[in-house]
Amino acid sequence: MASEGKMTAPLLLAVGGAVLGSLQFGYNTGVINAPQRVIEEFYNQTWFNRYGTYITPGMRTTLWSLSVSIFSVGGMFGSFSVGLFVNRFGRRNSMLMSNALAFLSAILMGFSKMAGSFEMLILGRFIVGIYSGLTTGFVPMYVGEVSPTALRGALGTLHQLGVVVGILVAQIFGIDLIMGNETLWPLLLGFTFIPSLAQCILMPFAPESPRFLLINRNEENKAKSVLKKLRGTTDVSRDLQEMKEEGRQMLQEKKVTILELFRSPLYRQPLLIAVVLQLSQQLSGINAVFYYSTDIFERAGVQQPVYATIGAGVVNTAFTVVSLFVVERAGRRTLHLIGLMGMALCAVLMTIALALLVSRKHGSIRGPMAVNEEDPGVFTNHLICPILGTGPAALVLVVDGVILSCPPSDSALSRALMPLPLLPSQDLCGAYVFIIFTILLVLFFIFTYFKVPETRGRTFDEIASEFRQGGAAHGDKNPDEFHSLGADSQV
Repeated sequence: MASEGKMTAPLLLAVGGAVLGSLQFGYNTGVINAPQRVIEEFYNQTWFNRYGTYITPGMRTTLWSLSVSIFSVGGMFGSFSVGLFVNRFGRRNSMLMSNALAFLSAILMGFSKMAGSFEMLILGRFIVGIYSGLTTGFVPMYVGEVSPTALRGALGTLHQLGVVVGILVAQIFGIDLIMGNETLWPLLLGFTFIPSLAQCILMPFAPESPRFLLINRNEENKAKSVLKKLRGTTDVSRDLQEMKEEGRQMLQEKKVTILELFRSPLYRQPLLIAVVLQLSQQLSGINAVFYYSTDIFERAGVQQPVYATIGAGVVNTAFTVVSLFVVERAGRRTLHLIGLMGMALCAVLMTIALALLVSRKHGSIRGPMAVNEEDPGVFTNHLICPILGTGPAALVLVVDGVILSCPPSDSALSRALMPLPLLPSQDLCGAYVFIIFTILLVLFFIFTYFKVPETRGRTFDEIASEFRQGGAAHGDKNPDEFHSLGADSQV
């Protein structure tokens, strides 16, 4: 058909405007890293102005860890609130509305120094975390629903690319000569205002999701008109038919309680796999590196830790681009296993390098850090989404009675738990802190090798059939249950 694989101006506008939200998520993930020392000094001076004494090292570490981790806590709340918006206001309108949170957070963080309040900075980080959690649901959903089938995979990867580019931009802007200095760091944190403003300007000209218009609003004429603009053709009958069939299947789906998801042997395995895969991404150590790389590099004796962090960001972006081209050829499971083992090896090298630095007071960890960017997170969602397509594991994101078959790219709960204890653990474990990640990575590798199926070239039904065979062994004989929990299924 003429509509298949055709990139049109309305489609480019819609996807480009939406991915600005992904850029925001990445930017706010990496922005707090580079100016760590100047922000800690702000905490110290603010504490002195209030209480007449300087802050203790322990309290400073606690406040800094809270400033970092509160972003992920907000992300957890945001991720679990996606369904409250998308099925009521639509995908595009939800993105526009969520920008109010980005504006509010930018004001709080941008004026925190002027007001002499580190509480404003922490609150701003929490609010922008909520915004980012919402974005991780809104953007992939909207992009997938406006894209033609032939381009859906390629355009869908732009969300992850936007995230890593956002991290890299934050690292570059965080250089002392740009905005990572004592004078301009509030502007660095408040810069999140600009992409949100750009999205608010662009997205009103982008169409609403045709799937939302047809299935949720039952507005077939509007959906047809939007599809014609997006596809650049008058014949959109195939797209409409596919969405109508999806809507009919949704009406026929039975309601399943959350308790049934956990109790049924048929549901338990894919649910466990989805959760462990997300944990393997978040607890691999790479996010700890991005949150605290400046501190890690500084402790390792790197003379210019900010530039080393930028180097790590460049490598991360490069490998993300490479992964987009190799994931369909090599297979998700294979690449995920390679990433887990590579990360485990790098964690060992990090430990050796740090131990040598402690004992000999020389050396560097630039090499292991660079290799460390080849993390399994790039391939996690390529595995999880097909597995979730079988139905049961869709519980990874449950919002307002709605289960999404392909959740946001990051497990909000594991992201919330990961950053907070790293610096205290580093103080406790010293040079051997990365041994913790090594043990976890080995366990994740073993689990993936024995439990996770390859999804390359396989349909949802084929994957579901494999799980049904496993479920049958436990006495569960109902194959239709695997089709009862697709996108937007009711719990």
